[in-house]
Amino acid sequence: MAYYIGVDVGGTNIACGVVNEGCEIIARSKVKTNPRDRKDTPPEYAEVLGEIKSAVRIACEEAGIAPSAAHSIGIGCPGTCNQASGVVEYSNNLGFVNVPLKKDIEDEFGVPTYLENDANAAAFGEFVAGAAKGANSAVVITLGTGVGSGIVIDGKLYRGANFAGGELGHTVIVVDGLPCTCGRKGCFEAYSSATGLVKMTAQASELNPNSLVAKMIREDGKVSARTAYKAMKQDDPTGKAITEQYIKYLSCGIANAINIFQPDILCIGGGVCNEGDTLLTPLKAAVAEQIYSKNSAKNTEIVICSLGNDAGMIGAAMLFKS
Repeated sequence: MAYYIGVDVGGTNIACGVVNEGCEIIARSKVKTNPRDRKDTPPEYAEVLGEIKSAVRIACEEAGIAPSAAHSIGIGCPGTCNQASGVVEYSNNLGFVNVPLKKDIEDEFGVPTYLENDANAAAFGEFVAGAAKGANSAVVITLGTGVGSGIVIDGKLYRGANFAGGELGHTVIVVDGLPCTCGRKGCFEAYSSATGLVKMTAQASELNPNSLVAKMIREDGKVSARTAYKAMKQDDPTGKAITEQYIKYLSCGIANAINIFQPDILCIGGGVCNEGDTLLTPLKAAVAEQIYSKNSAKNTEIVICSLGNDAGMIGAAMLFKS
């Protein structure tokens, strides 16, 4: 039996899994990315490197194997990850600039190591073991704090000439629209991320203080990406308007992705997808009206991701196939 180690490096936690040949996680660990909890500054690379090593050791101990016995180690890391050099060229979340992560892990454990952007790793996880398993080409979009995405074409991750390809969240859907963290205006991410939905909901509640949405926010003391959907299910007009507007933006970005790549399948993930068919049914209808290939005998299937938070670990573990 061969074992593979997958590491998912996040801004808050580092998750590590030992994965078997069937893409099943047989042991796992989780450690803090920044154990000193310094919220004002990113952690030092040496600290994060140490935590990654610790996560690998803990997961392997749980699995009853030595790290050196693994077939390979894969790491999904935020930022621009150069697969050729094994260097994280830039990671805004972690403050990394040209850090030799692949070499440092290989030197520590003596195991072939693969490096990939975290969203790409998660997309590959869904491709090899999740909702996109069995497809030839797939696009995976995660609706979280931002809009993460990964693209698989003919079984291989698409990375672009400079390893920074596939950033669908930073394509513009509203010219001169809302500012995005990337510096552009009107990005898909600004409107369709969970963050964007939260902002949209908060603004609508201020304009409609007597709505059920506004009442829920006052009672909960906060607004979430699911507030509008909860209100919509109780026939609140403001909740309904918000969710319809959100689907309008989301469907635009997804139709753009389909028109460009025409994948076999497009998977969406993130907390808002817990709404299931309440989200998916109107989304599919809206996308169907916008795709160029609407009269084709075969069109892209739109589904919800199935691996949840495990996608990054499984995808990282299987990077040797990518």
